[in-house]
Amino acid sequence: MVPLRGRSEELGRLLEALRAAEGGTASLAVIAGEPGLGKSALVAAAVEQAERQGVLVAQATAQQTDDISPLSSLAPALRAGREPLIDTEHFMELATLNTQPLWLAERLADLVGRRLDGTNALIVLDDAQWSDPLSAFALRVMIARLSTHQLLWLVATRPAPGGVADQLVNAVRTQIPVHTVELRPLSAEAIQDIAKDRLNGPVDEGLAHQLAGVQGSPFLAEQLIAGLYLTTAGSGVAGVGPVGPLLAAGLPTGPLAPGLVEGVRRRSSGLSELARTLVRTAAVFGSEFRLEDVAALMSEPVAKLATALDEAIQAGLLTDAGSTLRFGHELLRSATLADVPPSAQRALHGAIASQLVAAGRGAAAAAPHVLAVAQQGDTNAVATLRQAAHELLATMSTTAAEVIQQAFDLTPIDDPLRAEVGVDVVAILLSAYQYDRAKAFADDLLGGTALYHGPVTPDLRASIRLHLAPRQWVTSRLERQDLFAPGAATHLTERLTAYRTLLAPDEVSPTDLLPRLTDPVARAIVLAAAAEAARDEGRYTTARGYYVEAREVTPDLGSLPDTLLEVGELYCRAEADELPQALKRSRELMTAGDWQSAAHLSVLHARLEYAAGNLDAAEEEARNGQRWMNDLHETALVPVTQQVLALIALLRGHSTKAREFAGADPIINALLAITDGDTKALPRLRDVPHGFPERVSILVQADAEDLLAAQVEASPCVAALGARELVAAGADLKRLAAAAEQLRGADRPLLAAQADDRYGRAELETGDRATGVAVLEQVLDTLTTLGATAPAAKIQATLQSAGVRRRRWSAVPARAEAGWEALTPMERRVALLVAEGHTNRSAAEQLVVSASTVGTHLRSVFGKLGVNSRVQLTRLVLERFAPPPNA
Repeated sequence: MVPLRGRSEELGRLLEALRAAEGGTASLAVIAGEPGLGKSALVAAAVEQAERQGVLVAQATAQQTDDISPLSSLAPALRAGREPLIDTEHFMELATLNTQPLWLAERLADLVGRRLDGTNALIVLDDAQWSDPLSAFALRVMIARLSTHQLLWLVATRPAPGGVADQLVNAVRTQIPVHTVELRPLSAEAIQDIAKDRLNGPVDEGLAHQLAGVQGSPFLAEQLIAGLYLTTAGSGVAGVGPVGPLLAAGLPTGPLAPGLVEGVRRRSSGLSELARTLVRTAAVFGSEFRLEDVAALMSEPVAKLATALDEAIQAGLLTDAGSTLRFGHELLRSATLADVPPSAQRALHGAIASQLVAAGRGAAAAAPHVLAVAQQGDTNAVATLRQAAHELLATMSTTAAEVIQQAFDLTPIDDPLRAEVGVDVVAILLSAYQYDRAKAFADDLLGGTALYHGPVTPDLRASIRLHLAPRQWVTSRLERQDLFAPGAATHLTERLTAYRTLLAPDEVSPTDLLPRLTDPVARAIVLAAAAEAARDEGRYTTARGYYVEAREVTPDLGSLPDTLLEVGELYCRAEADELPQALKRSRELMTAGDWQSAAHLSVLHARLEYAAGNLDAAEEEARNGQRWMNDLHETALVPVTQQVLALIALLRGHSTKAREFAGADPIINALLAITDGDTKALPRLRDVPHGFPERVSILVQADAEDLLAAQVEASPCVAALGARELVAAGADLKRLAAAAEQLRGADRPLLAAQADDRYGRAELETGDRATGVAVLEQVLDTLTTLGATAPAAKIQATLQSAGVRRRRWSAVPARAEAGWEALTPMERRVALLVAEGHTNRSAAEQLVVSASTVGTHLRSVFGKLGVNSRVQLTRLVLERFAPPPNA
């Protein structure tokens, strides 16, 4: 390989990142630089060094035409080479997920992660500024998910503020190291060294003078040296001959160096007329094209163009990529276009667009050429672009959003068609998950701004508001003032009225409104409102029925997302004795459901896994949900995932971690206070709201028999029935045994273990010791298997205090040696009382122990917490508890 000149520092940084990856530190490296500064050469050098070191390399280069083909930029990196990252079978499977970008990215991360497990790898994407939106999104997700692999991601791009590279950096910079390598023009010495390498000898004075004018661009230097600017006199063959002055040496302020244009012109002069026509026509097609398309446009047989194509390839202008042809560099294409008059370019673009549509290639393929020639008021161009946007919507929603916006811009400001296209803009922006942009556009369209001066009819207003309403409901941004359109068609008015029941069901009763509605979609929305109200009251069976009926309506303008309705239905099914079935379906929806509902799906799935006692799966799903919410900029459901994570941390005995998740959540903070020995916090558990994860279990802990009875009355499921009986049983061993047996059939192992714990302790204390020990030992094994080590540790301590001996106890983690977790329950109670201002004597009276015992515990507290005074202890407790523990 030819030496890389003038980039030793930049290459060294990349190799350092590669070595760090080998040591287990994944990172992202971004090479940024203007065209012609050698980004691809630096990438090639890094790839060569990586392969020499035995690193697995996967690489791809994005093309300008990628933005209409999903995953086209990244796919070659996944499929190329003798050992592709994804095999054919799995890659074909991914095609079914093109319309679900989040699920596709997750699946990609899973497949690549398995393939690279324990393998040092380098994944490269060159010319990332042209990456298709799905590839860019998949990269963001994959880099974050594979942050623990021995992996360096290398992205080369032109400077593009807010572009693909910036999006990647912003998305992953908090998770992995990011290395930015900004390429600047090479030094004059490096340029001279490049010339010596290419000539395999010294540089004469004339060439040295010419090289001084390339202003540090290795690409221009390479083309000059290779004879792209000049040909051997009279031969018509490219080479290095006598060097004459360039028309204007160097890089001007414009996009192209005149010297480059002149060089391409001189190189083309050695081609046949047919080859020159081929190259110029191809330049209008784009940086990548098919020979058959150019042949059709030129009305020439493909076979006749074979010789002309070979000339262009030999001249270094084109390269053969197999199924397509490409220009050797985008600058070569740009320089070629400089010799095609603007009028000819316009005519060619129009002919290309017509040809692609006529050949059945679709409006999306023709769209770039339509845009190149369209003028405002061109209704045919607007129609083609609208069709292209809808073709792209399923798999390339981001591109579709840009295309429909361009169609809108081509319609006159006072043309009624502009409003029609504007509705498309709102709908497609929402499909592209660009809610804020859609809302702002809609407000401008309806608000009489410079965006649109035509008539705003009631139906137009209602239609746009109904496009927005489902997404506003999902993101909790539904506003009453947006739900009115006086004079609109009856079905539109009914749908807006129905949304007002979702916003304020107390003002407009859903059940009262239902009989008056004639529109099916409006009825479905009101049924969803009734379901939400019933669910909030704990009437899960009733709510489930409403959800099911709402889902039977055929979707239309304003319909709520079916996946979200099913999420509500599954939650109610889980609360109505169908947890296993609901959990199975939620797992299916995690890859088959609407990806835009990913946040709601993840919350549902995490809660159901937690209810089923699958703590590891629940934690993973809650964390996945938080990452997806971050990816989708949707944080409304983060508190629910925090609740699940906090509850899991408490079961595992990680109270510090639980406190980090708890925030201001009153129930979690009450549970933390109880864990820390604050028995006065128990009554606060009675305030647990409907919808709190495993609410029944919390009410059992609070001995809230009346609230459990109310829950049974609202929804008589096995869990609520058994829990009410468990609490009502008191110390009655027979009733406790029956309640525990009943709860074993509720498919909620943690709740069943809670019941068996009560029953076993009661038997141990006042009944049959052998039965009590057997029951508690079984609970201990169950909780240990589930990973609920905190309650398991308490049961183990109870059994040991009762004199039970085992050759080997369950793997309950040993207590920490320092910090709050190191305190025993009695030490925590002492710490809390002292922080409240008690003396040793008054604390002893509270605890019914001697003052000297309190002193002993207090000295142990001081040692474990690293404090040496009551003042320091009080400050530490107040920092830990907000509000104070017994507030």
